[in-house]
Amino acid sequence: MYIALISILLSLRKAQRQASLSVMKIAMGNVKQQGEAVQELISSANVKTLQQAAQPHLGGNIDLKL
Repeated sequence: MYIALISILLSLRKAQRQASLSVMKIAMGNVKQQGEAVQELISSANVKTLQQAAQPHLGGNIDLKL
């Protein structure tokens, strides 16, 4: 009876491990795709546009004294 229970528990643990690895592989694939997209965006984008997107509050106002 204990041997059957141990066998079932080991099988469940193996299935959980395989499911975890599958989810991790999917997540790693998503991160890789996002990284490639960011690299493509940076390489194709204008530096000034990137700076404006990163700090949109800069350059919007000009202080003048007469």
